[in-house]
Amino acid sequence: MFDLKISLPLRVQNGGLFISRGVGSHPQRELDSWELIFVEKGTLTIREEDALFSVKTGESLLLWPHRKHVGVGNFPADLKFYWLHFELNSHGDNPSDYPISLISMPQHGQVINPQYVISLFRQFLSEQEAINRSDSLELILLLIMQQLSVAANDNPQPDNSGVALAYKAQQLIRTQFHLPVSTSSLASQLHCNADYLGRVYRQTFELTITEAIHRQRVLSAEKMLISDSCSLSEVAQRSGFQDVGYFRKVFRKTMGLTPAAWKRRYCKVHINSD
Repeated sequence: MFDLKISLPLRVQNGGLFISRGVGSHPQRELDSWELIFVEKGTLTIREEDALFSVKTGESLLLWPHRKHVGVGNFPADLKFYWLHFELNSHGDNPSDYPISLISMPQHGQVINPQYVISLFRQFLSEQEAINRSDSLELILLLIMQQLSVAANDNPQPDNSGVALAYKAQQLIRTQFHLPVSTSSLASQLHCNADYLGRVYRQTFELTITEAIHRQRVLSAEKMLISDSCSLSEVAQRSGFQDVGYFRKVFRKTMGLTPAAWKRRYCKVHINSD
């Protein structure tokens, strides 16, 4: 048997998925652990000591231990975020105490590949359900942190016309995904050439506009699948898909599971709404 032992620099406590009901607010507290938050949808407004953070869709936030933090206002109805508590080993709570910097990530920042980060959080939640705890939770957390580190170092900022145009298209996709939106319709709204828009969008976000529209529609469908009040056809239509069969196909390609299988597997895994 091959037996490889390594000393990991951190230890996970627990994690979960918060889905808002549109009521309540984040309580005031001061933890002994670090808390990593990733917002899949909506905006989380939270204060840590004197710093105010507005964490939007596709952004992450790292809350420090021994600092008071509290939510500002009530939870938005569309808010959905993952959270994870962890501790640092050996050298205390200050990362600067480590002789070598393995990961350098911002306290608050935009994620380049949010869908991959979401898949890592889901894998974390599934592993967390295992009876026998293993180091897989710490390894998944390190992968998440690595993605946030990449975002800090490589995330293109809208400092030229092409990237700025891509970010404008991204915002339109997030607000119009439920409509019959396409590369041509986005280009018309942004007064640019459709081929050029598609090219700069792919260069900026490493996916096509069609893929981005599908991902946004699938993200919308996920939340509705949690509710038994919506039929599959209703979920498909409200997410922007006109055909249920095509919705199933896109959902399975994006998530690796059919809508029904996803609902059985994920809708009750560490979801909290309080």
